[in-house]
Amino acid sequence: MLKGLLRFLAGVLLLVAVIAAVNDVTRSLAAGHAVAPVSAQEHWSRLAPKTLAMARKAVETRTHPLLWEYGAAEVLQLPTWGLLGLIATLLAYAGRRRREINIFAN
Repeated sequence: MLKGLLRFLAGVLLLVAVIAAVNDVTRSLAAGHAVAPVSAQEHWSRLAPKTLAMARKAVETRTHPLLWEYGAAEVLQLPTWGLLGLIATLLAYAGRRRREINIFAN
């Protein structure tokens, strides 16, 4: 059950990653510029700025404030398609179907 859920989440995140990549390419080509990826933090601040502020506050109050500056903020500077693709890959790996090995002992 859990493996199926992980594979489903991986598929959804991979779909969103592809949509983000297409968004970056079409936006750049329409403007006549080279492809400039949008960071995950920028997408998050456009879609839900209050939740980004709440996440920052939660990380800074529950842990050390430097964890946000040098940890989470650095990860959120990755392109959205790259970050979501990486998370989707990790979820797909965690939810993969394992090969069953039969061991016979006489």
